[in-house]
Amino acid sequence: MSEGLAWFKSSYSNTEGGDCLEVALDWRKSTYSNDSYNACVEVAPCPHSIHVRDSKLGPRSPRFAVPATAWAAFISYATRGA
Repeated sequence: MSEGLAWFKSSYSNTEGGDCLEVALDWRKSTYSNDSYNACVEVAPCPHSIHVRDSKLGPRSPRFAVPATAWAAFISYATRGA
């Protein structure tokens, strides 16, 4: 199992415990990150969205998600300008 997996309860689970659904995000560092610094972007792809966070804060990092189609457009734009 990957160390980058971050498990969390589904929003459909309740606070009473018992049966609930947990999902995991497999965080991956940007290929532009290097080993000298911990300042980089991490992404966790899902079928319909891409989750993004700052690696400096690790699991405590605020995160946001964008639709997979928007992420693909962003990557396409960024690679054309590189």
